[in-house]
Formats: sequence, C-alpha cells, structure tokens
Amino acid sequence: MAAKLLTVVVSQTPSKNPAKRQLEEELVAALMIDDTVDVAVVPHLYNLDSAHSGTLFLQALQGHLVVLSWMYSRAAHWLLDRSGIKGHQVETLFDGQDEGDEDIEIPEPQGVGGVELPDRKIYCLDLGVDDDSRVYLEEIDRIGQELRADTNPTPVSLDLTDWISGSPKPEQLQRYLDPLAVLSGDVDVEPVKRRWYPVIDYERCTNCMECIDFCLFGVYGVDRMDRILVEEQDNCKKGCPACSRVCPENAIVFPQHKEPAIAGALGDVGALKIDLSRLFGSATGLDAAVAERDVELLRDGRDAVGASVGMPKRQAERDSTQRDELDDLFDGLDAMDL
Repeated sequence: MAAKLLTVVVSQTPSKNPAKRQLEEELVAALMIDDTVDVAVVPHLYNLDSAHSGTLFLQALQGHLVVLSWMYSRAAHWLLDRSGIKGHQVETLFDGQDEGDEDIEIPEPQGVGGVELPDRKIYCLDLGVDDDSRVYLEEIDRIGQELRADTNPTPVSLDLTDWISGSPKPEQLQRYLDPLAVLSGDVDVEPVKRRWYPVIDYERCTNCMECIDFCLFGVYGVDRMDRILVEEQDNCKKGCPACSRVCPENAIVFPQHKEPAIAGALGDVGALKIDLSRLFGSATGLDAAVAERDVELLRDGRDAVGASVGMPKRQAERDSTQRDELDDLFDGLDAMDL
C-alpha cells in the first residue's frame, strides 16, 4: 500500500442519532475517493480500552493524523495521548469555535506538557461544531495543503504487518481500513461499553497533586517520572466530575460531561468558575465537588467526610494575599534558578 501524507480517522458516535451517523457516512464516502489521504473508522475513542484492536490500530499508525470525534478537540488530543497515540497538538480553524468561548482569553499553557512526542502532528476536529460534512472536508483539505507545503513532510506508514505480531493478527487491524464496512457493521469489531473517567490535559496540569489528595476512590497515581496520571480509570464514579472542579488549572477533563468547561471546551479557570456558579447557584465549585464526593462515598457504604479530608491546598476561605514561611521558601528556590 502506498504511503500517504495523512491518515484521517473517524471516531464513531456512541449514540444511535441518525443525523450523527449520516454525517459520519458522508465524511467517509467523500474521504475514500480522496487519493491524498487514508481513512479509517474506529469506535468512540472514550470507550476504547488499552487492549481493544481499535486502540492497537491507532497506535500502529505513524505520521500525521486527523481525528474527527464527538468531543472537544482538547479532550480528544489528551485522550489519544493517554492511550499512547502521541504527537504535537496543532490548532485548526475549528479551535476557538466552542460555544460560549468567544469572549474568553485563552492563557498560555503553564503545565508540565506531553512527553516522548514523535515528530508528527495530530489535528483533532470536533464533529459537534457543524452538521455539514463540507465544513470538515474543507478543513482536512486545508491541513493536507499545509502539510504538502512542508519542506520535510513525514509520510504515513500503514504497513501493519511490520508492526504487529502475535495477537491480534494483522488482518484484525487491517479491517479498520475498510471504513464503510465498519460503519455498516459488515465487519466484526469488538464491542465497547460506555465508560466514565477523567482525562488529564498536561499542557495545563502543573502536577500540584490536588486531585490525588481529593479523590478517595483510588483513580489517580503517579508514573515513573512522578507525574500524575489516571491509574485506575474504572474506579471512577459514573457521572461524578468532582476532581475536575477542584483542579486549579482546569486540567481535568470529562469528555462526556454536559458542561462544556468540564468536557474540555477552550477557556481559562475563570470560565470554569463562571459555568459552575451558573450551574449550582450560590454554591462554589469547591462546595459542589465536596457534595458530589460525599454522595459517591455514601453509595459505596462509606461515611461522608465533607471538607475534612483531602481538601485542596487552595482553601476557599484563605486570603490569597496572606503569605507564610512556605510561600517564602518556594519563592527563594525559584529565585535561585536551579
């Protein structure tokens, strides 16, 4: 199979909404006759586990990648990253079109950032932006032209037989390159179940560990570099976004949450607080998080702990202008420029 510069992956909607299914079919049909790209269809990214052949297929792809999914682009990128599908996040013309974000000033990322990134670009397009397939096709064409103008383009490798050995067999991954058959159900793809777990945006995450202190369900851990990670995602309580509310950098995303700020819409921490005050009335985001956590503890047959356990270092009652010896110590270390 000839190598092409770009692979486009359509991540299927988990719903049976006919309008969403039609949009996916229109996109796939148009992309299949585009001889400049390869196209594949996988189940909904959020519902794939690490052993699913859809995840293994995505991990096998090399070179530049466009992913179209039913989630905000920020959520999709870091969801891919946590599954080992890594690359440099590239803005598209869709970014900045999230509903309600027009007047929000996006701060420069202050987080720890991604690690071990290969020399390729990943473009994530939110299929919820528009119901006209031409909008997405035009953006994919623009991305292709941009890549072809690159003086040192990186072609896509789709020689799966060179990559995979053992189980699954190469043909189990090759089937994803028959996208119309996947959409129609004519090829067998392992079923997926709906899931619920947090996704960390490392461009925003400062590794403050407030989430691991607050969560009492064993969801979070640390990796070999002492970086926070979602270690036991299935321990997360379905529908509970409490850790996202206490994160001071809005770095924790729940892609399926109904609130855009929690689901990964662009915006700063202030936008999150505005959204939460609108949703919960006079309650602060911290109060809401404590209440949500207590509900899940009670459902587990445990005692509610209120604000007495695992509260963030950033207390709501604390005067932000008040300093202590620890603040002075950290400022001194920063000044040493170690």
